[in-house]
Amino acid sequence: MFRRTVDWSQVMLGGLLVAIGDIVFATTLWFSWDAAGLQRVFQTIAVGVLGQASYDGGTGSAVLGAVLHVFMAIMFVVIYTVVARRRPALLLHPVTLGMAYGVVLYVVMNFVVMPLSRVGRSPSFAHPDWISYSVLAHMLFGVVCVLFARRALGTK
Repeated sequence: MFRRTVDWSQVMLGGLLVAIGDIVFATTLWFSWDAAGLQRVFQTIAVGVLGQASYDGGTGSAVLGAVLHVFMAIMFVVIYTVVARRRPALLLHPVTLGMAYGVVLYVVMNFVVMPLSRVGRSPSFAHPDWISYSVLAHMLFGVVCVLFARRALGTK
């Protein structure tokens, strides 16, 4: 059904697309589209490691946030690819399964990763509309993850 080796370049590309999409989403919804806004979005990601001191870290903490963000996005695709390699049925319906995977990503990030990090509770919980937008965005990111897992495994 698919090749034995994983095309890791497709995994990386899928992760980069998820990372870019998420930054576009976050910047559009919560931050400004200028240098200060982009620095702030990446510093906000670095809060998970540095705590509130991230906002005092300037470009250095923004770079850390960007690296962490891209790493996590790539890992989303890696995880799906590795699991789908063992369970090929996960590649059969990319839209449906991708949307479901996106919901899983949203739940894990907001109810496991963020609470265990220095962020604590997600700030979006104060705004139900933000939750809706975030879930929809993650559903789209999940579809991207599945499509690139399929490409990485040679499935069309």
